[in-house]
Amino acid sequence: MKQLRYFIILSIICTGVYLSCRKPYSPPAISVDHRFLVIDGTLINSADSPSIFALSRTVKLTDSTFASSPETGATLSVEGENGDIHHFSELPGGFYRSAPIVLNPSSRYRLNITTFNGKQYSSDYVAVKQAPPIDSVTWQQQNDVMIYLDTHDPSNATKYYRWDFTETYQYEAPLNAELSQDHGNLYYVDNTPNQTFDCWRTVNSTDILLGSSVALSQDVISDAPVTIVPQNSQKISLRYSILVKQYALTEDAYQYFSILKKNTENLGSIFDAQPTQLTGNIHSVKNPGEVVIGFFSASSVTQKRLFITKNEVSNWHFVDTNLECGVKSIGHFALPDPRFFVWNYPDTAYYPYYFCGSSCLMIARRECVDCRVRGGTNQKPLYW
Repeated sequence: MKQLRYFIILSIICTGVYLSCRKPYSPPAISVDHRFLVIDGTLINSADSPSIFALSRTVKLTDSTFASSPETGATLSVEGENGDIHHFSELPGGFYRSAPIVLNPSSRYRLNITTFNGKQYSSDYVAVKQAPPIDSVTWQQQNDVMIYLDTHDPSNATKYYRWDFTETYQYEAPLNAELSQDHGNLYYVDNTPNQTFDCWRTVNSTDILLGSSVALSQDVISDAPVTIVPQNSQKISLRYSILVKQYALTEDAYQYFSILKKNTENLGSIFDAQPTQLTGNIHSVKNPGEVVIGFFSASSVTQKRLFITKNEVSNWHFVDTNLECGVKSIGHFALPDPRFFVWNYPDTAYYPYYFCGSSCLMIARRECVDCRVRGGTNQKPLYW
């Protein structure tokens, strides 16, 4: 027993010495701060739609706070070989927007960027591609709802396609409040813009969606998968809409986005394809060896919208298991104006629900009575 105790004490001492000698190891590749410029956007040939570009910087792998850092204070312009120049205005968060531009299809265009510290970047000149119409956007349900599109180019000139989409869905707050509050005053809500029961949330796609008809005898894309809405998702708890946009690509742009898709979406295990060197068409003017991430392309855009309502799908039951909506009552005091009442409840997580008597007010957690808390707006879209 004495020898066992001695062995245990010695083991603890040795372990302590071992742990005290350990130092964290930071591989050189992770420690180096590579803040590469990233450009994301397409020059849109349209009399109605603006072009929007996002500028950001990559961050260190050890930085778990942000995936990228917005690049603000830059100036952007698009220059045509025919001498046309179109300028962009800056928006918050590293976004830059132009007015709608009708491009000359016989001219080529390039993107010029000057960052806030004076560094200049330019893209190669690119041709303006013409996107054909989307023939249809359809859906099928096999538990989940799967959305597809069909398109074709009768002139056999497109061959390479890219899509993105915007989802909008209507949803309701768990409780339909008759009251809300603003700066300490209670007020009645109704079916006007003040209501907090019905909301619409819009989400932009982040997937890279590509298609090619090069291997086919005709320029036809059939049943291209767009997205999947999981069964019982809140997106189809009432009504769902998806707006799909279609762009035409050059072969170089298609190859770039194919590599980008592989590098960002298909790295689940050691058996998946490993990252491939990504080379775009945007370069530093004074330092050609500088890494710049992005591909500048120009295209018209075509689009088509689809609606799906809850009564069109089967076995769809959205239940929010993460939300507790218990209510409780408190007293209140009326102001001289009977339409407004003092709201001074100390727990800001709660909001008014309804009056339960002349001196009684029912309250509930705000996310249960105000649908806007969940990321939506109470303003119905014009196309709804």
